[in-house]
Amino acid sequence: MPLGPRPVSELVWFKSSYSGGNTTECVEAAVIPSGVLVRDSKRSEYCCLNLSAKAWGCFLADVARTHHP
Repeated sequence: MPLGPRPVSELVWFKSSYSGGNTTECVEAAVIPSGVLVRDSKRSEYCCLNLSAKAWGCFLADVARTHHP
């Protein structure tokens, strides 16, 4: 039986390992079939960004390139 789309509240959200104990500046992400959702962890009830898998991959590659010389 296919599950179909799941409400945002049922997604598995994760935070960056760089978030550490800093609770004032954090985003969460959840993997979906078409890519990744990104939201503000302090305002999880607000809307989220829906990024394609390609856009998410480019973002991660750029972060790795600019923050890990």
